[in-house]
Amino acid sequence: MAKLKHIALSVQDPEKTAKFYEEVFGLTRVGTTESVLASGVYLSDGEINIALLNYKTDEMSGMAAAGGKNFVGTHHFGFQVEDAQAVKDKVEAHGGSFFMDLPALKDTLYYEEKYRDPEGVIFDVSQHGWATRPGQEK
Repeated sequence: MAKLKHIALSVQDPEKTAKFYEEVFGLTRVGTTESVLASGVYLSDGEINIALLNYKTDEMSGMAAAGGKNFVGTHHFGFQVEDAQAVKDKVEAHGGSFFMDLPALKDTLYYEEKYRDPEGVIFDVSQHGWATRPGQEK
């Protein structure tokens, strides 16, 4: 069974938002990102990762119709699975569609494939998952 392990929020100021969740809920900072996709901060409660992402372009946000890079709110969620290829086949067989493949290194902890469900909602699939502890490696 797939496990829900990752929720991504599109925000305008990842640092300010991270500080809020760290101070209010005691979440732990487990990483940061600076990529062509977005700048961001990763937080965790030890089980589920929250990505606070400031998308750099409307195209990279995948949400041009909903405000693009300026959209603020829940952007996508992610499932950790045992077999990413098998899930891809099931997604497509059930009316979902492949959306994006990031990053290029498929053996990394943060490798994920992005999809849209039949209604257009974005979700990730990762065979390796996301960091839930500081300094966590694959």
